[in-house]
Amino acid sequence: MTEKPVALADPARPLWRKIWEFPLVAMVVAIAVVAACIAGLGALFNVLPVFDDDNLNLVVRGLASVIVTFAAYKLIIRRLGERRHDDLPWKGALGDTALGLGAGFAIFTTVVGAATLAGVYRITGWGNWTDFVEIVMSAGLVAGFMEELLMRGIVFRWMEEFAGSWAALAVSSLVFGLLHMGNQHATLFSSLAIAVEAGILLGGAYMLTRSLWLAIGIHAGWNVTQGFIYDVPVSGNAWQGMVEARLAGPELLTGGAFGLEASVIALVVATGAGIWMVVRARREGNFMQPWWTRRRIARMEQAAIAE
Repeated sequence: MTEKPVALADPARPLWRKIWEFPLVAMVVAIAVVAACIAGLGALFNVLPVFDDDNLNLVVRGLASVIVTFAAYKLIIRRLGERRHDDLPWKGALGDTALGLGAGFAIFTTVVGAATLAGVYRITGWGNWTDFVEIVMSAGLVAGFMEELLMRGIVFRWMEEFAGSWAALAVSSLVFGLLHMGNQHATLFSSLAIAVEAGILLGGAYMLTRSLWLAIGIHAGWNVTQGFIYDVPVSGNAWQGMVEARLAGPELLTGGAFGLEASVIALVVATGAGIWMVVRARREGNFMQPWWTRRRIARMEQAAIAE
């Protein structure tokens, strides 16, 4: 996607509209919409009857969360700002999500393979499917969709429109890492690792496709692969996987209790994949200059046409 010249804003626009359509204002409004959805769902869940089956509760609440925020995005969020763009298009949704799921599986499998060769990861027996639904719904669907909508679909998008692609990649990555500091067993290094490896990987996926579906698939595939298939803690949260596995060795290689995401192995593998996508996105013209630069160029082009 080669960026098109940005038309200068109509000087006759009311001041309120200029403020309303400013990128950072649009970002704050979009975050408020998502927060309202989450608060409303929380209040609704508190008054609705609870099913006897915990897994059924997880499925119903997870699907409701995704459906409500998806609807809010389609109805409100995608219409905000000067540059109207739908990051959740129907076209390509299934294909990009499936590709992302496969990529998430492949990338984390590479991490586990390297950890096995380094002697820090070992399968000790068979596990069970006790936590399968919880992993798929909580770590996969809900985390993949909600976190990508917030971080790439809102923070990255409007930070990019304001300060350009590089700033958006840096800011969204840093915020994403900081949000994981509250996780169980989190450390400063684990948060920095998440910021770099996941921020660049998922930001690169968004920049390359200009859609959230690939990033959602990668995020969900990565989480489910590590939590269920390889029995590795997901950002500090331990679940029962289909195998019993043990991480033992230097914390730089194992990630400690936080899991392999906080290891230099994941840092190298995931960041490498992310850099590849960022480079491809740049080559394909999917980079955006800062708001003030785009307007300066537009003024120069208009002046040249007038002459």
